[in-house]
Amino acid sequence: MCGIVGYTGLKNARELLLDALSRLEYRGYDSAGIAVSGPEGVRVLKTEGRLQNLRQAASQAVPPLEGCCGIGHTRWATHGEPSDVNSHPHSTPRVSIVHNGIIENYGLLKERLAAKGYTFQSETDTEVLVKLIDSCYTGDPLRALQQALAKVRGSYALAVLFRDYPDTIFAVKRESPLIVGWGEGENFVASDIPALLKYTRKYSVLEEGDMAVCTTEGIRFYNEFGEPVERQQLTADWDIEAAEKGGYPHFMLKEINEQPAAIMATVSPRVEDGLPVLRIPELTDEVLRGIGRVHLVGCGTAMHAGMVGKSAIETLARVPAEVDIASEFRYRDPILEKNDLVIIISQSGETSDTLAALKLAKSRGVPVLAIVNVVGSSIARAADYVMYTYAGPEIAVASTKAYMVQMCVLYLFALRLAYARGRLNEAETRRYTAQLLRAPEVIKPRLADCEQIKYLASRYVNTQSCFFIGRGFDYALSLEGSLKLKEISYVHSDAYAAGELKHGTISLITDGVPVIALATQKQVYEKTISNAKETRTTVSGSRYFEAAAPADLFPPSEPRKAVRYYYRCFLRTCQKMGVFFPSSADSQTIEQQSQKFFRPESLGQLRQVRRVYIKARYSDDPVQEQDVQQIKSAYEYLKDEQEEMDKR
Repeated sequence: MCGIVGYTGLKNARELLLDALSRLEYRGYDSAGIAVSGPEGVRVLKTEGRLQNLRQAASQAVPPLEGCCGIGHTRWATHGEPSDVNSHPHSTPRVSIVHNGIIENYGLLKERLAAKGYTFQSETDTEVLVKLIDSCYTGDPLRALQQALAKVRGSYALAVLFRDYPDTIFAVKRESPLIVGWGEGENFVASDIPALLKYTRKYSVLEEGDMAVCTTEGIRFYNEFGEPVERQQLTADWDIEAAEKGGYPHFMLKEINEQPAAIMATVSPRVEDGLPVLRIPELTDEVLRGIGRVHLVGCGTAMHAGMVGKSAIETLARVPAEVDIASEFRYRDPILEKNDLVIIISQSGETSDTLAALKLAKSRGVPVLAIVNVVGSSIARAADYVMYTYAGPEIAVASTKAYMVQMCVLYLFALRLAYARGRLNEAETRRYTAQLLRAPEVIKPRLADCEQIKYLASRYVNTQSCFFIGRGFDYALSLEGSLKLKEISYVHSDAYAAGELKHGTISLITDGVPVIALATQKQVYEKTISNAKETRTTVSGSRYFEAAAPADLFPPSEPRKAVRYYYRCFLRTCQKMGVFFPSSADSQTIEQQSQKFFRPESLGQLRQVRRVYIKARYSDDPVQEQDVQQIKSAYEYLKDEQEEMDKR
């Protein structure tokens, strides 16, 4: 979660560092700090809490914090509680550093440094690291860094200032993302691209063990042995506007609404003459036919996308597939055969555990396909094959559009694999591909009409615990939904395969605990709803609601609820037909949308649905059984037309 920035140039480093840190606030943090090299040496300022606290402290600093070179950091506490003293940067009189990552052997190092006379004020591993570097420093910064880091076990991205080199930033990377940015008469260091976009779109990615020396005149690179090396200069394919909120109240909502465009950008270029193409010359149909087993590896959301990919690959192509959490894959000594394929999934392309899993697969001689969003990332460069997801920047910590396009790419791969191996004929492959291409249009109406979602959220806003259940694809989606709820609301949430809920876990469902049952698959719909109903039987006060369920099974008995139930089913049928019908639709919108139907009577059916729904939703008048029958018959009429459209 931590963020690093660094600047050397001719501008006021204090203001630039504060601005760059503000572009990393989305990552979450509990404290922030900066170190600026100026006429009086390196001065450090750091505060607990929001970045505004640091701005205020910097504006009140006496004498003013002036200088043209500096480093900054936003911290998410790992070692030591959030506090001013535990915040970064950490310093000695000669060295100041900011650090992302974890030093695993810091306890032993701390004991050895204490024996040499070093004292410690904080609880952090970073203070141990800066004093270790200081203990190795004899005037040559690169040598000091090499010697110190040779004693370190763990991961790190470092930006370092030495008092003797007032206009130079030293950057070091191992298993934690770090980039340098190229400017005119100025250069930058950052942990993520958005921090730099206001100032430059040109950047280079540090490779494992790299050290970079940044001055106003340029950037020099050295490998872990101290040998000069060259690193490719890349150009970010998105600008500062793409990294702004664009009128939305927060990044996550913006990115949720960008999903249709992201899907279109990712899928459309990979469809040719109605068939999926991977756009990887080396990954031919002959190679696909020779694959023995597919291993899908990722962390968190990427792993959940992999679960969907596994189901798609096995269902469509009948090729055995396994899904692994990257942090487990790298340590469990997996069985990998030469004709297997490992698919590595990562939004950033820098996820440490996922990169380690990739290296393990490569060391076993197994080919690796990377599905990543960032061009030139470490995973993209290390993989044998790459399929990019064109989602653009994903600023929110909780992934939304990246998850969606990862699933789309995995479906494209599954379809091509099935076609190449003869499991799907050309007509079937075209049909599935066409449905994937339609996904953006199906999603748009759901995003445009969020009233039901807001209503449900308002009902459960005070819940302290929640359960998600589902079967098959819905189970993978349940895991992702549960993760999202935890990430953005800090509400305890768990997800289970629906059939497993009764094996012990159901005892945790107490009065008032909501159970969200995802039931989008007809073949297991009744089973899933039966599992959901078990929670009501066991605990009278529990509540459940199901998502995307067919209307003809288990409709509510209370008329007003039944009307709203059939209305939701009616909307889902409209979406399948490409008809935009929001709850706020006026008469003109209804008439325009009805033109998409084949039957002339559809306009009357739409008006009938609208009239009954308004009565049930907004009126105090009693809802009669005849109202239920009217909206049900309109839904069934529309369902018949949908089936007719599918045949045509």
